[in-house]
Amino acid sequence: MDIIFDTYRPKGFGTVSGYLFVSHPEELIHFLKQAFYAKDLNRTIHPTHGDIANCILKIGTSCIMISQARGEFLNMRTSFYLYVDDVDHMHERALEHGGDVVFAPADMAYGDRQSGIKDPCGNYWWISKRLEEKEYGE
Repeated sequence: MDIIFDTYRPKGFGTVSGYLFVSHPEELIHFLKQAFYAKDLNRTIHPTHGDIANCILKIGTSCIMISQARGEFLNMRTSFYLYVDDVDHMHERALEHGGDVVFAPADMAYGDRQSGIKDPCGNYWWISKRLEEKEYGE
């Protein structure tokens, strides 16, 4: 079955990549740029509505896409697992730029230092660092 996934993917995209429809995409894009150092790679404006049809952001080595919610594509919320080198720094940075605390940075029993942030659009971000360079469950 691995052969079915052996296809070209643009740099920064994995086999599965997040795509969010949000009521306030500009607010989320601004937050992600300020809080998590996201880079705006590409933006398409809807020709009829004049808002964001698609915005590709790169955070670290991964890309996510964001669009204006409308019609059948309702505002949705999700959660992301964000691996970083300094959980405490990224947690504070997210708070400074409008994130809300879900839980403060702490060392977890499963081997991560982790915190939880809720972004201005209601998405959850689990900001994590492996405390040991080993796989989960080893």
